Amino acid sequence: MTGRSGDASPRPLSVPDAGPPGRFGRLPVRRWFLFSGIGIALVFMISSAVTINAIEETRQAREALVDVVDPAALRTLEISNALTSQESSVRAYGRTNDDASLAAYRDAIAAENVAMAALVALIPRMPERETVGVEVDRLRSTGQDWRRDYAERVIVAVPVLKNEAARENAAVNAARFNEVRASLTTLQEHLNRLHDNGTARFDAGWQALYIALIGVAVALLVAGVAAVLIVRHAVLRPLAELTDQVRAVSQGDFDHRLAVERPAELAELSGHVDAMRRRILSEWRRASETQRKLEDQATELKRSNAELEQFAYVASHDLQEPLRKVASFTRMLEQRYAGQLDERAKQYISFSVDGAKRMQLLINDLLDFSRVGRAGGERVMIDSAVPFKAAMHNLDAPIEDAGATVTHDELPEVHGNRAQLTQLFQNLIGNAIKFRGQDPPEIHIGVRRDGDMWEFSCTDNGIGIDGKYTDRIFLIFQRLHSRDAYAGTGIGLALCKKIVEYHGGRIWLDTDRPDRPGTTFRWTLPTGDPDE
Repeated sequence: MTGRSGDASPRPLSVPDAGPPGRFGRLPVRRWFLFSGIGIALVFMISSAVTINAIEETRQAREALVDVVDPAALRTLEISNALTSQESSVRAYGRTNDDASLAAYRDAIAAENVAMAALVALIPRMPERETVGVEVDRLRSTGQDWRRDYAERVIVAVPVLKNEAARENAAVNAARFNEVRASLTTLQEHLNRLHDNGTARFDAGWQALYIALIGVAVALLVAGVAAVLIVRHAVLRPLAELTDQVRAVSQGDFDHRLAVERPAELAELSGHVDAMRRRILSEWRRASETQRKLEDQATELKRSNAELEQFAYVASHDLQEPLRKVASFTRMLEQRYAGQLDERAKQYISFSVDGAKRMQLLINDLLDFSRVGRAGGERVMIDSAVPFKAAMHNLDAPIEDAGATVTHDELPEVHGNRAQLTQLFQNLIGNAIKFRGQDPPEIHIGVRRDGDMWEFSCTDNGIGIDGKYTDRIFLIFQRLHSRDAYAGTGIGLALCKKIVEYHGGRIWLDTDRPDRPGTTFRWTLPTGDPDE
C-alpha cells in the first residue's frame, strides 16, 4: 500500500487563463447597450428638438393669427364702419341740419379713435409691423384729411348755407373719401394676406408636430426592436449555445470543447469553463488511473491477507507444536535426572520452560490481534452485559485471588461482536487487577449516551498511568514495566484499540483528573439504533 500511493493525493485545481475573445466577441454586452443607447438617445434628442420646435412654431403662428392678425382685421373693419358712419352722418347733417346726425358723426369719430388705438397697440406684435404701421398711419392721415377738407367745412357751413353746404363740397368729399377707401382697402388686403400666411404657418406647425410625434413613435419602436435584437444576438443566442455545449459535456461528451465567441463576458466564461473541463478531465483520467492501481493493490492485498491467514493457521498449529514438545521434554528431563542436576541446571530448565510458555502466550496474543476484523468478526445487535459476564467468568480466579470488586452501570445493547467485546472487557478488567495497588482492586464499568454512540469507561484504584504515556500505551509490544514486575506480552491495550476501532469507536486514557488515584479508560461503541 506504500510506494506510489502518493500519486493519488489531491492537488489544488488550477485553471489556465482563457484567451481574449476575438472579432465581435471583444465587445462586451454593456458596450452593445451603450452604443445602441447612445444612438437611440440621439434619435430621441433630435425628435424631441423637432417636436419642441414644431410646438413653438405652432404656438407662435396661433398667437400671431388669433391674438394679433384677426383682432387687427376686426379693428380695421370697425374703423371702416366708423368712417362710413361719419360720411353718412355728415351728408345727412348737410341735408337736414339735424343735430342728431351731428351727434352720430361725433360718436363715429369716438368709435374710430377707440378702434384706431386698439389697432395701433397691436402693431408691435404684428408680422410685417413696419409695413402695417405705414398703412395704418396712411389710413389715419387720409381720414383726418377727409374730416378737415370736407366734414368740418360742411359742419361749419350748414348753419349759413343750409343744403347748399353739402353740394358745394361734394367733389371734395368724393376725392378725399376715395383716398380713405383706398387706404382701408390696402390695409385690409394686407391683413387678409397676413391671415392667410398665419393660417398656412399654423397648419404647417401642426403637420411638423405630427411628423415629430411619428418620429418619436418610430424611435421608440426602433429602440424596442434594437433592444430585442441586441439581447437575442449578444445574450440569448450565445447563452443558448453555451447551454447546449455544457449539456453535451454533462451528458458524457467530456471531449466536447466549450467555445462562445460573443459577447466578451460569455466568451471569457466559456473559456474558463472549458479550461476547468480540461483540467477536471485530466484529473479524472489521473484519478481513474490511480483507481486502477488501487484496485490492483487491493487485489494484491487480498492475496497478502490470504497468505497471512495461512501463516496464522501455521502459527496456531505448526509453530506451537515444537514449543509444546520443548516444554514437555524439558519437564521430562527435569523429572528423570532430578537427582543428577544441580540447582543451576534446574534453574536453566525452569528458564527454558518459562520461555516456551511465554512464546506460546505471545503467539496466541498475536493470533488474537490478527483475527480482529477478519472471518468470524461479524457484528450484530447484542446486549453488552453478555460479553461482560463472559469476561467476568474468565477472570473468576484472578478476581478471587486479588479480592477485587467489580461493579457496573446498566449495560446497553450495542452493535458489535460478542467474542471481541468479551476480549475487550477481559483485557481492561484484567489490567486493572494486574496493576493494582496495596488496597484490594475496586473496578467500575460506567456507561453514558453520547449522540449515536455509547461511551463506556473502566475505572480502577490501581497504580495509575503517567499522562505522558497516553499515546505509547496503545502501541503493540510497548511496556511501561519490566516483565519481572508484571507479566504479559504488551499486546493487551493494542488489541483493545484494534477491537474498538473495528467497531467504529475510539479508546483513550482519561487524563482530565491527574490528581485522582487509579486509571480510567474510556471507549465508544455504536448504538446501532435504526434511526441513527
